[in-house]
Amino acid sequence: MATGPLAEEIRRRLGECSPAERKVGRVLLAGWPAAGFETIATIAERAAVSAPTVLRFVTRLGYHGFPDFQSALRQELDERNASPLSLYESSLHESSLNTSSQHTLSQHPSDGTGETATGEDAGPAALLRQGGGVFTAAVSRTLAELTPHDLERAITLLADRKRRITLAGGRFTQLLAQYLGLHLMQLRDDVRFLSERDVERTATLASLGRRDVLVLFDYRRYEQDKVTLAELVQETGGKVVLFTDTWLSPVAPQAEVVLPSQVTTLSPYDSLVPTLAVIETVITGVLTALGDDGRRRLSHTEDIARRTGQH
Repeated sequence: MATGPLAEEIRRRLGECSPAERKVGRVLLAGWPAAGFETIATIAERAAVSAPTVLRFVTRLGYHGFPDFQSALRQELDERNASPLSLYESSLHESSLNTSSQHTLSQHPSDGTGETATGEDAGPAALLRQGGGVFTAAVSRTLAELTPHDLERAITLLADRKRRITLAGGRFTQLLAQYLGLHLMQLRDDVRFLSERDVERTATLASLGRRDVLVLFDYRRYEQDKVTLAELVQETGGKVVLFTDTWLSPVAPQAEVVLPSQVTTLSPYDSLVPTLAVIETVITGVLTALGDDGRRRLSHTEDIARRTGQH
């Protein structure tokens, strides 16, 4: 199953296409993303259509031609695989261009009074304004793009007390896995984290079955072991709930539910703020779904914590 925003757009638009154009779309998705870099003639031959049909298909997607389509695909793959270092170097380049532009503007009156730019836009106050705008927009867009069906399915799986929940994250996202898991532990039984210790990790994976739900956090520069974990769960009949970015982890084809988030931020590191908003939305939904049982469980854990001096 092809993943990524462009692939999702192709899949979504297939219903609008002619039968011949749908053949093109299916050929592209079947060999995604490599098929997108084939020649028009090769794609046309594989789809058993004419070259103009291939061009009509990419035009229907909104591209001016096949080179434009391939350029968009190349940019998507570059963004998908971007490291903090490459993002840092990119931001330095943009900063250099902005500084050069501001220097040019400062040589001329900007408001008719003869005064020039003072550099105030580079201070802490400006940083706070920029952060407020970027993070607010990222959270709003993330929540707006999540479908109610996916959110409901995630809540249903996590609130099902007959199911066992196992959570695993990555280099940074393990923090988010722990945040979600610790909340779930207060609301229901059978919640655990996938251990980093080999023997415990193997034992946990060996015990997976149909009633298990594996919650994975996997963001760009995706970790190969997450795909293996998802495959193991799927083989046993269990379910996978995936938190990822908008480029979609390779785990997506194995996931029952995919919850993507924007990662836009001011720094070279991807932001996890929108994902945290999704997690808290899910937690609220689970608490509501559990109803009195959840409240009784929470009351009981609070009492235990108080009696053991951990409150």
